[in-house]
Amino acid sequence: MTDLQASLIAIGSVIVIGVISFNKWQEWRAKKSVESAFSTLQEDVLMGAHAQRKEPVLTSDDDFVAQTEEGALPGSVADADEALAGSAADSAANIFDADDLPASDSTPQFIEAVIRPSPLDAGIDCIIPIMLDTPQRGEKLSALFQGLRLVGNKSVQLIGQSETGHWETVAHGGAYHELQIGVQLATRSGHLTELEYSELVTGLNQLADEIGAQPELPDMPQVMADARRLHQLILEFDAQLSVNVQASSAPWMVSTLRPALQRQGLELRPDGRLVMPDGDGGMLFSLLTNANPADDTSKLMTFLLPVPVVAPERNGFTAMTAFAKAMATRLSGVVVDDSGQPLSEQALAEIAEQVESFYEAMEQAGIIAGSVRAQRLFA
Repeated sequence: MTDLQASLIAIGSVIVIGVISFNKWQEWRAKKSVESAFSTLQEDVLMGAHAQRKEPVLTSDDDFVAQTEEGALPGSVADADEALAGSAADSAANIFDADDLPASDSTPQFIEAVIRPSPLDAGIDCIIPIMLDTPQRGEKLSALFQGLRLVGNKSVQLIGQSETGHWETVAHGGAYHELQIGVQLATRSGHLTELEYSELVTGLNQLADEIGAQPELPDMPQVMADARRLHQLILEFDAQLSVNVQASSAPWMVSTLRPALQRQGLELRPDGRLVMPDGDGGMLFSLLTNANPADDTSKLMTFLLPVPVVAPERNGFTAMTAFAKAMATRLSGVVVDDSGQPLSEQALAEIAEQVESFYEAMEQAGIIAGSVRAQRLFA
């Protein structure tokens, strides 16, 4: 080996060692950055704001109390121009005809459907009454109904009126003198089809023959028309808002980041999502670390608000953006939109107005955001 070759080998070794050392230093720096961000209970915008409205507590250790001013906080919208367009109110306001729900002088039609004694909802379910000559036991009905739990990918419910007059899901031990079959007219994946409805009618006729009853079948063309209108309504209001926090320098260590976020009140669900609970079994928003399972680091976090399923009084948009701002401050990041551009206060104000209009349009169309009806339609 010549002196030149030996020198080149020595220089190459020094370079390789230098690159490895630099990468290790970068990892150590990212890990220390995350640990340092969550190591002290420093006062931030979530705790220091003098709010006119107190939002839900965002953590069990009082580190994140969403107590914010009504005003501009950074946020962004995924497909906001389409999902939150003002035309949604006009196109969806008449989605339910006057005959869809019972008329009332004092109660809006969509509320009337939600508060019916039956667990079924006349506004979104195809309901088929079944009159019985004699009361039937719940265990017998459940056994006969077992093969009719689904049509297509839509669940079918069997509801019975008990001896006390209450409508309930048919169960063992109960006795029922009137029945209702219900199938949801539409979901996010599609509306009830002619084939699915025919499958339901065939199975229902077989069930009725077994118990000596006669179902009162609605007209198929009308059912199909209602199903298509409901699916169009779902498409109009299936909106989701997003807020991103992007690392300003070194990426965050995922192994440190996720546990730290959980300590701030986020819950890890069985499906792997991190969500902020609303205190009543629901959620305010969810979070994605935008890291593949094999990735050790991440430079971006995305917060998502499913607008139709979060009630307006929860103020989920404000809670989500406040949390995102606090994370950006703690982790040396910046709040950006989906294209990576920093968000302005003016942008938030415009989005907030769109959210208010969106909720009003939903209510006019017969759905209150966060209600049982909304949960069923947009789950």
